[in-house]
Amino acid sequence: MSKYDIIVLGSGPGGYVTAIRASQLGFKTAIVEKESLGGVCLNWGCIPTKALLKSAQVFEYLKHADDYGLSVKDYDKDFDAVVKRSRGVAEGMSKGVQFLMKKNKIDVINGFGKLKPGKKVEVDGTEYSADHIIVATGARSRELPSLPQDGKKVIGYREAMTLPKQPKKMIVVGSGAIGVEFAYFYNSMGTDVTIVEFLPNVVPVEDEDVSKQLERSFKKIGIKIMTSSEVTKVDTSGDGVKATVKTSKGEEVLEADIILSAVGIKTNIENIGLEEVGIATDRDKILVNDFYQTNIPGYYAIGDVTPGQALAHVASAEGILCVEKIAGQHVEALDYGNIPGCTYCTPEIASVGLTEKQAKEKGFDIKVGKFPFSASGKASAGGNKDGFVKVIFDAKYGEWLGCHMIGAGVTDMIAEAVLGRKLETTGHEVLKTVHPHPTMSEAVMEAVADAYDEVIHL
Repeated sequence: MSKYDIIVLGSGPGGYVTAIRASQLGFKTAIVEKESLGGVCLNWGCIPTKALLKSAQVFEYLKHADDYGLSVKDYDKDFDAVVKRSRGVAEGMSKGVQFLMKKNKIDVINGFGKLKPGKKVEVDGTEYSADHIIVATGARSRELPSLPQDGKKVIGYREAMTLPKQPKKMIVVGSGAIGVEFAYFYNSMGTDVTIVEFLPNVVPVEDEDVSKQLERSFKKIGIKIMTSSEVTKVDTSGDGVKATVKTSKGEEVLEADIILSAVGIKTNIENIGLEEVGIATDRDKILVNDFYQTNIPGYYAIGDVTPGQALAHVASAEGILCVEKIAGQHVEALDYGNIPGCTYCTPEIASVGLTEKQAKEKGFDIKVGKFPFSASGKASAGGNKDGFVKVIFDAKYGEWLGCHMIGAGVTDMIAEAVLGRKLETTGHEVLKTVHPHPTMSEAVMEAVADAYDEVIHL
């Protein structure tokens, strides 16, 4: 039987990062993967969707070339080529992870891994042992009883990335990050898109002002939006699909070629040996302490299978923290209140910390500042004036409670707020930090200035 210091189950952005950090710390490490290195994120999630969205964005630029004083004739999209490019990007990234495994002398064990008592993992009949076993098996598209996925007419995000032909009409159920990203992509490609959201606002985890702005932006480009609505049943017996939607005004039947179910995720914790080992779970999640130890010594879990936010960067951070703790380093528990969330539709969305509503509910006396990109020189020059930066501060101590952005490139700007909050930066310090002009990022400084009644450009 092969013996390791650490075995990682799953090679997504949680698993492969964990394995690399373990190897750097001197542990003899192996990683188990049943499909492709990189997991969902690299192969079917974060990376290939961004490639699709970039193609959509370029196509949008071509459509509006005359806005920039340019004339482009006879342009069109090739849906197959767009999908092919996305797959090529994903394959390139997966090969990059293969290289990193070799570089860091990590053994890759291909197959379905199952936990065994006594700190062992069985992979397709072969047993391996380790002092520490880390579960990083991730998650998949969640299915609703009223919306069973058949992979053809009712699909999840995985099929949405590789459809054999572009649908003329699509219903997207759910308006979280996955839902709105695909809604934007298919709308840009020319598909007639309707979003059905159960809650009163699209992107419901975001600040209400952000939700309202995205709804305005989406409606402007022709995406239909139905909030406070629920798909109660689907009929796939005909050529396309019919969805019965319950709204506040009664029932409505929508027809489309395809329904994309984007109603959240389901963890991959079935049949991996949790029960046999005795590892405790609750509501589809593996229970862990601050350093990702389960209730059974020698077994750990990170990423989507644990109760924290189901985000790639969270999984990576958890994995690094987990193995550094195993190595005996002094580490601090992750601050889940300072995790940035990003959505890559157009306009992009990025946020960290408390929303205005949450801050008020927690009893803070707050200062709120907002700076619209319509007042930004860089945004005007780029033709991207939709959106704003919104900041929330505690009026008493100046603590930066939250930052919410919607607009072009904001997913690259949010790190300023995350770092500022980590360093306990006050509103006054942000205000007195000179930001470069003309940039989109100076909108952060301007929003803070607005909160403190010192805004110049409004």
